[in-house]
Amino acid sequence: MSEKVLQRGFILNKNTFTQQGKVFVELWVKTDIGTIRLVSTPQQPTCFIATSELNRLQANKELVVSKLTFSNDGFSTLEQLPVTTVKTQTEAQMHQLRQLCQGLNITLYEADVRVAERYLMERFVYGAVEFLVPSTMESSSNENHVVNNAQIRPTHYRTTFSALSIDIECNENEDLFSVALAGENLHDVILVRPSSFNGKEIKPRNETAYTLTVVENEKALLTAFFEKVTQYDPDILLGWNVKQFDMAVIARRAKANNLKFTLGRHSREASVREWEDQTLVDVPGRCVIDGIESLKTMTYQFETFSLDHVAEQLLGENKLIQDTDKLSAIKSLYQDNPVALADYNYKDTVLVNSIQEKTQFIDFLALRSTLTGLDLSRPGGSVAAFLNVYLPKLHRYSYVAGVRPENGGLASPGGYVMRSQPGLYKDVLVLDFKSLYPSIIRTFKIDPLGLAEGLKAPETAIEGFKGAMFSREQHFLPDIIESLWRQRDEAKRQKDGPRSQAIKILMNSFYGVLGSGGCPFYDPRLASSITLRGHEIMQTTATWIEALGYTVIYGDTDSTFVHVEGNDRLGCPKETGKKLASYINEKWEAHLREHFDITCHLEIEFESHFSTFFMPTIRGSSEGSKKRYAGLKSNIVDGKENSTLIFKGLENVRSDWTDLAKTFQYTLYQKVFNKEPVDDYIQSILDDIRQGKADEQLVYKKRLRKPLSSYVKSIPPHIKAARLADALHEERGQPLRYQRNTTIRYVITVQGPQTTDMVAAPLDYEHYIDKQIKPIADSILPLIGADFERLTNQQLNLF
Repeated sequence: MSEKVLQRGFILNKNTFTQQGKVFVELWVKTDIGTIRLVSTPQQPTCFIATSELNRLQANKELVVSKLTFSNDGFSTLEQLPVTTVKTQTEAQMHQLRQLCQGLNITLYEADVRVAERYLMERFVYGAVEFLVPSTMESSSNENHVVNNAQIRPTHYRTTFSALSIDIECNENEDLFSVALAGENLHDVILVRPSSFNGKEIKPRNETAYTLTVVENEKALLTAFFEKVTQYDPDILLGWNVKQFDMAVIARRAKANNLKFTLGRHSREASVREWEDQTLVDVPGRCVIDGIESLKTMTYQFETFSLDHVAEQLLGENKLIQDTDKLSAIKSLYQDNPVALADYNYKDTVLVNSIQEKTQFIDFLALRSTLTGLDLSRPGGSVAAFLNVYLPKLHRYSYVAGVRPENGGLASPGGYVMRSQPGLYKDVLVLDFKSLYPSIIRTFKIDPLGLAEGLKAPETAIEGFKGAMFSREQHFLPDIIESLWRQRDEAKRQKDGPRSQAIKILMNSFYGVLGSGGCPFYDPRLASSITLRGHEIMQTTATWIEALGYTVIYGDTDSTFVHVEGNDRLGCPKETGKKLASYINEKWEAHLREHFDITCHLEIEFESHFSTFFMPTIRGSSEGSKKRYAGLKSNIVDGKENSTLIFKGLENVRSDWTDLAKTFQYTLYQKVFNKEPVDDYIQSILDDIRQGKADEQLVYKKRLRKPLSSYVKSIPPHIKAARLADALHEERGQPLRYQRNTTIRYVITVQGPQTTDMVAAPLDYEHYIDKQIKPIADSILPLIGADFERLTNQQLNLF
């Protein structure tokens, strides 16, 4: 027998397959000696049933008892209901069992936990894995490494991944024009010769950064594409909407051309499964990572996630085609200037790579995987991440997870939001609780197991809300949070941004998971014990601050806004902020020790000082608004103090306001905050609008979230504009542009809303003044004794 040696690697993807009536888990692992395919020993799909229901299940004549095994392993639900372990031989049998029990109204627990996920989580394997391989494998030139009957265990292992960005161009019928590939050592565009260039040479410019390969048909393009991917052998395939569009189209065109979709390692075929608005792509041995999904998972926010917009915001670059009707422009380029189309195609792959380098989303996803076990290619996944981390710990305490509520569960109270005191202020401090909800979980021991054990012994437990009691000793989540907290502090010290961000998002997701109807640990007592405790902490903190003679003008989830103008008892505003934070922290430590006999993990920090701060009213009301403010934030840069104008929730940061409105608000507020005159500026803006000088800034942009035809009862302006435009397109025999999943750019004319490509009437300038300029001006001018109507009337009298 060959000697075995330890090997470490990173799991690229996982799957299961059935062979001779048994289920095996397949792991594709990147190691220092190449990518290795691990195949597990046979695994059995597992679930649990209430022991009291066992006889009813076994008595059912539809059940083939020989396919099931039952065992009493001492497990119970968190509600103390004893359960029996049920195992099947195959995943198909588990599916049949679930259908049968649904018909019998019998509850199965954890029947939706997939075999591959259970295989890894029960071994506490997250991302990195250690396993034994034959010693001869390390020196073998055979790249198709396979380890059968693999034995695995957790480890720490970080690696770099080879990535290849891909992008396709096609027409509305999905006939492929070209495909671009951009990696560290591969820069190619494969182009199908257009009919207009039959017999003609297609020659790229001398300075082209890529190699252009011209093929004669789509089948040759796909064959060349598959070969290049196989030769380059990337760990990751990148793209922008790459799953829903590029991979899905390539899969359909491969089928149409009778080609195998061989993008996987070991010459394995890839698969694409589509239903409703979801597309699942599986490429054996490789990850498929979508840039849009990745940035959303990292909590990036943009007005639109189009590649052009995101590249402009992050890189200051744009796509090479800027036409409103990109499809028509692409088709024209293909026939008239195919090299320009190849340039455009290649630039898109370069933009995706540059966005990845800027945001480091691959590193983020890899670190998230080591924390949670989530696949690199999986977007979101908060509930799955929680299950991966929490469930194996719970099993070792002989409990099983509950079931997801059928009705989605009752909504838990949201974060605390204090009614604001509107006005224009000098010297406002913002004090923030550091990770408030994770801190509450740590401090008050909020945890599913802790709730189950606390209710068994309430006399020694920590009281929560809605009848919750939490055990002081028996819990997992507070310790998980503490471990993550330490790791994040270390990541900050090492300036490891992706790791710090991954941990922060994971910690903050735990509250949402416990309050989510999609989570089997959902319990209103858990989520409410977090949010209502947050309300109590914020209100108590405000009371303590006001007892010192300051005014709290607003509070929002974990932030307290304190007006300190003229009160220098604790020093200048920044000194006051630091001393207030220290005072509040000491108060909470003493309060929790005295009233709960627990250690305080709450920590408030002095976050910022606004030299000028504006809190508006609700439009048309004297009541203060929520989650909306603006201010001049004081910063120290290179030893010098300067100010940054910050907007929160106001028109300046909202996508449904025009560029002119955003510019107007920014400049107007800046002038007000700096005590500069505003009359001439406002009048100049009104002049520019009425004289047609600002037309390009008067465009509304609205995303179409559902098919155009689905708008029946309520028809907003962008839908009216889109329907009118597509009716004209249809009349002219042109393709319809606004039917689904697009951004509608439109203006308001004297004849109503019209898309920017179909404007047939003068713009309604008074609409823009009344609906865009006036509301912004009215929000702040009264605070400096000015009046928009008066200014407008003065100007009109000049004509």
